[in-house]
Amino acid sequence: MLIGIISTVAMAQTKDATKQKKQVEVPAIVKQSFEKEYPKTKVKWEAEGDGFEAEFQMNGKDASAFYDKDGDKKELEEEIQKQELPASVIEYVKKNYSDYQITETSKITANKLVICYEVEVKKDDKKTDLIFDSKGVFIKGGFKSQMQLYC
Repeated sequence: MLIGIISTVAMAQTKDATKQKKQVEVPAIVKQSFEKEYPKTKVKWEAEGDGFEAEFQMNGKDASAFYDKDGDKKELEEEIQKQELPASVIEYVKKNYSDYQITETSKITANKLVICYEVEVKKDDKKTDLIFDSKGVFIKGGFKSQMQLYC
């Protein structure tokens, strides 16, 4: 019985440790690039693909910036209100995802000049990300982990 109790406690601790995010080792050049553009900004880093994502607040809204390992910013994603989307985006979602709810909307600036929009829609437990160009024309959809962003 003692072995069973010890095993249960050990498994619970392992699950708790797995839930915690691992510390990300961000190269100094990446941190310097972020600090140069967003001085004195509180940031949370995550490893993403072959680069690093900085999550932070900008103008009171959620934002994230993706940097490659050399410290070059590839993408800035800013939270926006649904009404800030091009009208054609809303029309597309209503037509093709009428039984889904819009849960997040953002403006993405890729490679410092290409603008596109991301809309996360949800139905039950299924979430899907939809990407639109600057004029609101649908580009692609799917799960973020399956998509190459940068518009």
